[in-house]
Amino acid sequence: MFPIRDHNPSGRTPYVTYTLIAINVAVFLYSWQLDAQPAKLAAFYSDWALFPDRISAGQDFGGLFTSMFLHGGVMHILGNMLFLWIFGDNLEDCMGHVGYLLFYLAGGLGAGLAQVIAEPSSGIPTVGASGAIAAVMGGYLLLYPRAKVDILFIFIVFFKIFTIPAWVMLGIWFALQLFNGVSIDAATGGVAYWAHAGGFIIGFVLCLPIWMRRGARGFWQRTEGHPPHPDATYRFARTSVPKVRRRK
Repeated sequence: MFPIRDHNPSGRTPYVTYTLIAINVAVFLYSWQLDAQPAKLAAFYSDWALFPDRISAGQDFGGLFTSMFLHGGVMHILGNMLFLWIFGDNLEDCMGHVGYLLFYLAGGLGAGLAQVIAEPSSGIPTVGASGAIAAVMGGYLLLYPRAKVDILFIFIVFFKIFTIPAWVMLGIWFALQLFNGVSIDAATGGVAYWAHAGGFIIGFVLCLPIWMRRGARGFWQRTEGHPPHPDATYRFARTSVPKVRRRK
């Protein structure tokens, strides 16, 4: 189950979101070419990834920032950029371009610190924009809990798109991060669940002043928990492929 789009396009062009996506893709394409050169790839991650044990030792703090733009595989970056594209534009519209960029970076840095606190002696490199994007999701949950999100549900050979409120999808996602963070060994799981959970909480908290200035619960009542734009409508076009009926 994963989101494919929301029904709430932003009121202005999300230049920062698009730029962040472009930077992440460009850095990934550069690192991807190193796959055939393991020594160079290892050196690349050693220079730019986040290593909790190094941070705990007071070293390589730059990794908290640079690791936000690194990804470990095609599915990793595709998933992250999809989430950023879905949820980032509305927060950028709400905060403004500069405010949103500062929010995104603060969320990513905080998420990295959360992972360091959870695994202070880990020497496993941590990479990905997931923590910063989790902050975006936390802020989205607070400001637009009832926004419509389409999710693709896959069960073996069953595929179905459902439309659900953002609070359901984001709440389930956050609960899974907490559950997996507690139950899965980071050394073998390969996913920085505490960075996700930490980023989500940080994003939620950072958006509290915005929510309160706009009226808190009154803001929800005025907007019905949606971004202040008309919902987009989607429909599937009829296929021109003829049906083949089973012969009796």
